[in-house]
Amino acid sequence: MIYAMKLEPAVVSIPWGGKRLVEDYGLQTDKANAAEAWMLSCTGEDLSLVANGSQKGKSLKELYEANPAIIGKNGSVFDKFPVLIKFIDARESLSVQVHPDDQYAAFVGKGAGKTEAWYILDCDPGVELVVGFKEPISESDFLRAIEDGKLMDLVQKVKVKKGDFFFIESGTLHAIGAGIVLAEVQQNSNTTYRVFDYNRLYGGKLRPLHVDDAVNVTKREPYKPSILPSKPKALEAGGERTDLAACDFFVMSVLDVDGSSKGLASDLSFVSLLIVEGEGSLTAGGQKMGLKKGESVFLPAGLGEYEIQGNLKIIETRI
Repeated sequence: MIYAMKLEPAVVSIPWGGKRLVEDYGLQTDKANAAEAWMLSCTGEDLSLVANGSQKGKSLKELYEANPAIIGKNGSVFDKFPVLIKFIDARESLSVQVHPDDQYAAFVGKGAGKTEAWYILDCDPGVELVVGFKEPISESDFLRAIEDGKLMDLVQKVKVKKGDFFFIESGTLHAIGAGIVLAEVQQNSNTTYRVFDYNRLYGGKLRPLHVDDAVNVTKREPYKPSILPSKPKALEAGGERTDLAACDFFVMSVLDVDGSSKGLASDLSFVSLLIVEGEGSLTAGGQKMGLKKGESVFLPAGLGEYEIQGNLKIIETRI
């Protein structure tokens, strides 16, 4: 049976994380912090669980493996569930890192490629991201900066504000700065090559770096996103829609619903609805459910028409 499924996220505790996802987004955890909430996840052991209906208690991964058609015909090109969707709360800055593409990951025979996109949900005044370099540099200069501890002198830092969007292609050097809360849509991969972690100790030890792989995959140039958000388009019954990114791995939009908005979960793709502000309701497949900030809803492919009502901001993801 397919129906609109609310998902219970997997909460991941990491030393750099904070508690804003608990305090501001209603997530529940007994862990030390909620650095990340994996709001739609079929990855590893950190799985999203169905929180309502006949499949309550089952993992989304379990449902997908039993019936791959729930992700839609567009999913036929993927050998596993294609995306991972997160909330991230950076109380401290994340490491400076880079992700490979699928080709490099296959070449080294470990992990998978990772392209991702960030939507800034909230941030402290004046905070920054690291994205790319101030200017093009050579491989030898990149390696020397890592070895000499001077990498931060070369990277491009960008001040951010609520509502900003960044498309982070594989090969882009990046780091989320302290004081940022964001929503991330990414390829279903956890392959990360760290090059600098501020000399922090975890359990009395430095985290390992992955310099050789990072040097091999990093684009040593200023950040130039290949995809930019579209201009907002008015919704028929109130609010607007902004298409953020459409790439080979996911299609991402933000809906600002003020009244109602209709959509379609066709047989081509599932629809993920990540509620980042407000409250309202969803009517789909003959059922109606409430929606509120901090919730994640999975609409299986083929479910059909649905309607969102209320005053909400929603990150919508398809493939």
